[in-house]
Amino acid sequence: MHGGFVASRSADSRTGNGSPPAVDAVSLAIIEQLQEDGRRPYAAIGKAVGLSEAAVRQRVQKLLDQGVMQIVAVTDPLTVGFRRQAMVGINVEGDLDPVAEALSAMAECEYVVMTAGSFDLMVEIVCEDDDHLLEMINKRIRPLPGVRSTESFVYLKLKKQTYMWGTR
Repeated sequence: MHGGFVASRSADSRTGNGSPPAVDAVSLAIIEQLQEDGRRPYAAIGKAVGLSEAAVRQRVQKLLDQGVMQIVAVTDPLTVGFRRQAMVGINVEGDLDPVAEALSAMAECEYVVMTAGSFDLMVEIVCEDDDHLLEMINKRIRPLPGVRSTESFVYLKLKKQTYMWGTR
């Protein structure tokens, strides 16, 4: 395993009947092990949770397949050439789904969530620079059918970014 562990924020982690997959205590313990170290060997995880290496491997694969979690390399955007991040609040006229789907298809949109409150959608955007952010908002987001208005919250400094919320 290479990279880090990130719990999935995707709504796609559903079973065939539309409900979230059931995650038992042993799987939660495996998730916690991977949140501490996404590269931890399956044998070490097995020892910690009382399973064989093969059983851990099968459970991890099932959790990945169900969309319960992802194992990825998490980078600092600044160190890999993305100097501008922003959260964009979007108000939509009509159905939110088509707009949310269009935003989700854009590589720059790292996080798309439907919300209650002042905005219908909140979108985190990671861009190379201010020109790229302007192009995203002005040429790609605002022209989407249904988008009524946007409000941008440009990140000046990232103080904390973690995916260690555990399995509470």
